[in-house]
Amino acid sequence: MKYLVRDRDGKYTAAFDAIVENEDITIVKTGIRVPRMNAIMERWVRSCRTELLDRTVILNQAHLMHALREYETFYNQHRTHRTLHAAAPLRPLPQPITKPEQLDRLDIRRRDRLGGILHEYRHAA
Repeated sequence: MKYLVRDRDGKYTAAFDAIVENEDITIVKTGIRVPRMNAIMERWVRSCRTELLDRTVILNQAHLMHALREYETFYNQHRTHRTLHAAAPLRPLPQPITKPEQLDRLDIRRRDRLGGILHEYRHAA
């Protein structure tokens, strides 16, 4: 283990930090007055694990880093999020289709990422 991520709770004394650092583990403290930080990261880790890592055989560190970069791009630019009303963090919510004749001419295309583990769907031009 290289890192220990912990909050700034008073129960972690200087003696605790000294014992951990004596084992060559770097302590990374969470942000000050950011109570939701841990929950947000736990959600991201769970999503990454269930949508990517549980479905992939990782061969080495380079393969892991490539897969995580692809997933991060997918997560931030394409994957819909409930709290954003089906938008992605780095992409605005698309305009709703209001004309019935447009529904008859929908042409949805799928793009596979990471060998088909992740799928992106877009309207064809």
